[in-house]
Amino acid sequence: MIPVTDREAVHVLDEIFGNATDLLHTLTEHATDTAGQTLTVFSLFKLTGLILSPRIRDLGSITLHRLGSRQQLGAAFPNAAKLLTGTIDTRLIREQWDEMLRLSASLKYGHATASLVVGKLHASSRRSALGQALVEYGSIQRTVFALRYLADEAYRRRITRQLNKGETLHSLRRDLSFAHEGAIRRRHLDQQTEQALCLSLVVNAIITFNTVYLQLALDEYVQRHGPVSPEVLTHLSPALMEHVNPYGTYTFPIEEMRDLVGYRPLRHAEVASA
Repeated sequence: MIPVTDREAVHVLDEIFGNATDLLHTLTEHATDTAGQTLTVFSLFKLTGLILSPRIRDLGSITLHRLGSRQQLGAAFPNAAKLLTGTIDTRLIREQWDEMLRLSASLKYGHATASLVVGKLHASSRRSALGQALVEYGSIQRTVFALRYLADEAYRRRITRQLNKGETLHSLRRDLSFAHEGAIRRRHLDQQTEQALCLSLVVNAIITFNTVYLQLALDEYVQRHGPVSPEVLTHLSPALMEHVNPYGTYTFPIEEMRDLVGYRPLRHAEVASA
């Protein structure tokens, strides 16, 4: 459960480092919207070896930063120098570099909770030297991201595709959490957490089922028609529930199902003759 008063960016790293599965070792990039990014978060993503790829609203209004003087940059890149109006305090970054690495290692290896650390850094009315160094370093990373985003159409499309999959997952959760119109009405945090975990359990069960049968369907398609382009596969999502009936009471006769092996037969769409 996340308080509605918290900004999404506070919890972005928790979603990654709190992953208890083997996927943790394969996660490299995270896409989010404007609320999921801050300069501090940009900095911590880079320091922990990850890539933050947000879709920032009003991207043209953010400040782009440069290293070195405007005169030096203008001599080499006269057009770009006009856009890079912000400056970076590299001295502060050098002084705090060891502390920045120590903090990022603590987050990555679970010695500190990312949401607690990021929340304190964001909430402080007067930044510490470490907090300001993270902002300075994050300004560099956000500038690099913005330039790549503007120059690379394939990168923009990948971010949009990832965000669309995230929205599909949100839609699945909303469709399943229809009781009380999706509102969590429990008073105590532990009860609210239990309700949220139950929703996660059902969502994970549906996604696991869909993933298994999508793979079986894909294998059969490949056998009949040949390989499928990886570009096409990136558009697939297991967050589907057209075949799921969310109403009524479910029973799970474990003893009867224990001896069952194999999978249900795949459904084949009827192709109308021309």
